[in-house]
Amino acid sequence: MTPISRREFVVAGGAVAGSALLPNFALAQKPAASLTAGEVLNRIKQHVGIPWMEKTVDKLTSGDENTPVHGIASTMMATMDVVQRAAAEGKNMIISHETAVYLQQDDTSDITDNPVLVDKLDFIKKHDIAIMRFHDHWHRMQPDGIAFGMVKQLGWEKYQDDPAVPRRLTFPGIPLAKLAQEIQSRLNARTMRVTGDPDLPIHKVQTSWGYCGRQPGIRFISQPDVDLLICGETREWELVEFVWDAAIQGKKKALIMVGHILSEQGGMQYCADWLKGFINEVPIGFVPAREACWNPKQPARMT
Repeated sequence: MTPISRREFVVAGGAVAGSALLPNFALAQKPAASLTAGEVLNRIKQHVGIPWMEKTVDKLTSGDENTPVHGIASTMMATMDVVQRAAAEGKNMIISHETAVYLQQDDTSDITDNPVLVDKLDFIKKHDIAIMRFHDHWHRMQPDGIAFGMVKQLGWEKYQDDPAVPRRLTFPGIPLAKLAQEIQSRLNARTMRVTGDPDLPIHKVQTSWGYCGRQPGIRFISQPDVDLLICGETREWELVEFVWDAAIQGKKKALIMVGHILSEQGGMQYCADWLKGFINEVPIGFVPAREACWNPKQPARMT
């Protein structure tokens, strides 16, 4: 696990890719900072409610502890688009659930000279942006910050089996197709996918927000009382094939994949509100990561 150091941000040229498409970042006024990135990290450690792990991806991956913070943006993933919009809003610290550099452990050793990475890191350095991962501890909080936020975004509080464990829900026999349409509408999803009988009445739902592999996915959906598993993404030749075979056999099983970003976005929207409970020196806001893929029937604009 190799976090990005400030020295890695020094790149030749200093040009920002696609600069003609960027907003005028100079318009974002920077007030005098009385807060540093290190202080934000320490406050999060104090308020997360569980012991801070020694081995974790939750750390500063750009900037350093002395970076002055003028504003904070929480996001599901610090994509180029999110980093640009945060900078335009004058928010130079990003609390990102997922990696900004294309690998869970934030290791860039295999793509150090790749122009996509170089241009992104150049932009981050130029705008003095500190990025902090907040993944492991946000999931381990009680309740899980991502699961809690997703239930809140979907308006499913009344369906929770136990608010302390918001990954299990009970519905009143809603047909799979209708429930999928409701999810698609509330998450504004363009490329959500569904496996199973559209008319299947859904009672018991297990969620596994983000990536869900063959295990525990097969174990989740194989629970006798579970009709539907909802996740962000999975391998098609493993969990998807398993649920498809179950449906063909007449077993009452279904799978909804909403996409990784959309499946955890609500949790980081909730994170912005959580941060406001103990940080009041600077503006805090949620900057949603846009769904990267699009449906050919509904082409997406790049800006």
